[in-house]
Amino acid sequence: MTSVAEALGMSLPGAASIPAPYSRHRHMAVEVSRTIVDLIWAHSKPRDVLDERSFHNAITALMALGGSTNGIIHLIALADRVGIKLTLSDFDRLSESVPVLADIEPSGKYLMEDFCYAGGLRALLSRIRGTLELDALTVTGRTLGENIADAECFDDDVIRPLDNPLIGAGGLVVLHGNLAPDGAVLRRSAADARLMKHRGRAVVFKDRADLKARVDSPGLNVDADSVLVMRNAGPKGVPEMPEWVMLPIPQKLVERGVRDMVRISDARMSGTHYGTVVLHVTPESAEGGPLALVQDGDWIELDVEARSLRLLGRVVA
Repeated sequence: MTSVAEALGMSLPGAASIPAPYSRHRHMAVEVSRTIVDLIWAHSKPRDVLDERSFHNAITALMALGGSTNGIIHLIALADRVGIKLTLSDFDRLSESVPVLADIEPSGKYLMEDFCYAGGLRALLSRIRGTLELDALTVTGRTLGENIADAECFDDDVIRPLDNPLIGAGGLVVLHGNLAPDGAVLRRSAADARLMKHRGRAVVFKDRADLKARVDSPGLNVDADSVLVMRNAGPKGVPEMPEWVMLPIPQKLVERGVRDMVRISDARMSGTHYGTVVLHVTPESAEGGPLALVQDGDWIELDVEARSLRLLGRVVA
């Protein structure tokens, strides 16, 4: 999210990935303070910087990073505050225009510290400059293009070149279907490729308490091909919308070596989590969405390439 803020033009160049113990944080804080005073004297406001180009750049950066699904809800909310309408289709469209170049966890193997050493966000943005709105204004008073003009990449393994992406398209995808009429989100960059097209029987948990009570039960009727479903965990189902959608793999499957399986919920999850997890299913269960109707044994089909999430019922077509 710090990278999204920088790509938006709302933080200073280089601020996004400074490692926590670095003295550079103090230096950046001084620069930020001076910039804030300058902006106040100039009577500048966030809406003087933020426009459609800014959000285009933020979404594009989010996709190239293999960034958090939380980025979607934050950016939609931020855009609304400045009178810009963002939809899920905007994210899915831009997801196809840029590959994942940052080989960092949870999508890849390196850490944000390595990302900083490799050149950080400025280096990443310089590699996808052809997909950016370079004339978008930033809080520095310069354009994004000017801010990244001299950026260099120092490690092609961490920030990959365009001809060797971690994934050939953006990290997040939007799904639709009779199980998610208004959409759902999947972080494909952190999911198992073999599950991108999958059909399995549902194992349903009515809420978080039910999940915790039964998921590790030896008698749970579940196998590696099952689809775990948890409902009543969306923003209306649970106040404050906690990060609950990282449903655990049942213990008896973990003992058999299972490390990922399709999981579906109307909840959200942390940006550090990984796996084939479909989240933000809308309408949510608490509003009577289709997720509320799923029963144990129902067949569910996920097809990421087709952007489809479907409830097939008890009989496979």
